Amino acid sequence: MTDQQTPAADNTPNRMAFFPITLFGAIMGYAGLTIGFNNAHNILEMSSKIGLILTVLTTFFFILIALAYGFKLLKYKNAVTKEINHPIAVNFFPAVSISLMLMSILYKDISPILSEGMFYIGAIAQLLLTFYVVQSWILHEKWQINQMTPAWFIPIVGNIVAPLPAMLFGYHEIAWFYFSIGLIFWLVLLAIVMYRLFFHPPMLKMLEPTLFILIAPPAMGFLSYLALQQGQPIDNFGRVLYYTGLFFTLLMFSQAWRFIKVPFSLSWWAYTFPISAIANASFMMYEQLHMNAFGFFAAFFLSVLSALVLHLTLKTFVAIKNKKLCVPPPAEPKPEVEASQR
Repeated sequence: MTDQQTPAADNTPNRMAFFPITLFGAIMGYAGLTIGFNNAHNILEMSSKIGLILTVLTTFFFILIALAYGFKLLKYKNAVTKEINHPIAVNFFPAVSISLMLMSILYKDISPILSEGMFYIGAIAQLLLTFYVVQSWILHEKWQINQMTPAWFIPIVGNIVAPLPAMLFGYHEIAWFYFSIGLIFWLVLLAIVMYRLFFHPPMLKMLEPTLFILIAPPAMGFLSYLALQQGQPIDNFGRVLYYTGLFFTLLMFSQAWRFIKVPFSLSWWAYTFPISAIANASFMMYEQLHMNAFGFFAAFFLSVLSALVLHLTLKTFVAIKNKKLCVPPPAEPKPEVEASQR
């Protein structure tokens, strides 16, 4: 599901029927950026105003996108059904529940009641979506290995995110429940994704930004594990999670020239949340170990993330202005065509 279009797309009626669920990935990026600046305030004593402004923006964009997709759900149910049966788009539906849980963290000190309500809704939705997606993986008659992309991690990442707000409200066992699901399925999917990337034709160019999602499970896993430890010093398992996330980050950054060449689409928002995850994980490493290297990593990743979010926001608004956002998706490529997209 991308914002690519055909020449006749501008004249397509009922454009809201093509409003993409993938746009909720932008909310995840904004929420991760906001949490990053809140950490910068708490750890590096930066101004708290940046975090407050970003909280307002995140909330505004979430409401805007939620209303737009809610209209699509009411008016064009068949389009939503088609999207939830799409091998890539279905994995972005948990971005809604993840966004709610991240926003729950943002509102913990602003409005505890609202924050806890967001957590309840997000956690329940996440569990239901996990059931749906995992059942579709197991009881399927349609998925092929070439349809596998790192976007399949998104439903699992939501379970790894859940312990962060859960621990804020004292739901210790619930936090471990979600963490266990996320950790085990991350390892399973990691093996499958690597097999697909190693031994099958490469993904389409416009889907290559989803490779950054490889960063999110170990980086968010580190943050959730730290929360579950309730203030105890970082142990070796925590280090394994952090350094795995850092390795994937450095691996992706070493290929920056390749990603820059990818034409803009909504899949670019897949860059943002994983970078925010490793930035926030680096803040926690710096706070725990007081090593300057981790402070440098945190500041560097947060700076890159800030520039990237600003760039993608402008690009997205330009796409909206040029009527390139709500357009029919391109035709599914044949395997032999996909193999030529490297």
